[in-house]
Amino acid sequence: MLKRLLESGGISHEKEIAKAILSYDQSQEEYYVDITNKMVGKVLRSHSLVEKEKKRYSLTGYDDLTASEVTELIALCDQKIAEYVAKRGEAIWTHRKKSKGIVSGTVRYEVLKRAKYRCELCGISAEEKALEVDHIVPRNVGGIDDINNFQALCYSCNASKRDRDDTDFRENKEYYDNRVQDCLFCEIEDERILLQNELAYAILDGFPVTEMHTLIIPKRHAATYFDLTQAEINATNSLMTQLKLDIEQADTAVTGFNIGMNSGESAGQTIFHCHIHLIPRRNGDVENPRGGVRHLIPGKGSY
Repeated sequence: MLKRLLESGGISHEKEIAKAILSYDQSQEEYYVDITNKMVGKVLRSHSLVEKEKKRYSLTGYDDLTASEVTELIALCDQKIAEYVAKRGEAIWTHRKKSKGIVSGTVRYEVLKRAKYRCELCGISAEEKALEVDHIVPRNVGGIDDINNFQALCYSCNASKRDRDDTDFRENKEYYDNRVQDCLFCEIEDERILLQNELAYAILDGFPVTEMHTLIIPKRHAATYFDLTQAEINATNSLMTQLKLDIEQADTAVTGFNIGMNSGESAGQTIFHCHIHLIPRRNGDVENPRGGVRHLIPGKGSY
């Protein structure tokens, strides 16, 4: 920004400053190289208007054009571009705007921090590709502007995901409202809820292993953890993190936690509505804690 201001006599429009910053963004260049090759370049080559050798494009028949014909064709291109922009307006760039709403800087920061500044699909670092905050369930099919419905995707994964696929989302709004009659966790009493967010809630375990043993439960009826959507995983993890802090503040004797869930009857599951155990641990609560959850099978805890 300072360089641009110095170069322009101390005054510059915000758009000119933005363009100057953009000129240093390698990720944007890579994005439009991808667009060039997979979209416009592909179409023009299919009509034999351009040719490509390695990474260079050439205009078919350019050497046969006169200077005046080149000027005339450039003017025609400008005219067609102007007509297209006038017709489509902002819709041209909707592929770069995944949300019709604005994601606040605070939410964006929290989503990227939670992802450790890596794409949550391919794992690439933000240092290599620009990351975008994406709705897991798109807004145009009922996705909510809740932090648990956001994920960090690099621009390539976000562009590939787009805002639609072959899934029928017509019943998406009702999906997360699915409850099962007579399910203990689908019909929980409001007074038992310690914390909740859009997709999950937490209660104290009815048969605690240790004091302040807590359960984190998705609101939608899902049999096991493996049936949760990414948005629900985000929601349960968010509650778990907050509960850990609350428990540590309430009891300074807590020095560790066991986190676990039973998935399937053979693993000990008795209530087939996913629930995650957050079990506070304190020094001396058992004689030898070494092995932790390995003690689920007798004799396998010590090694």
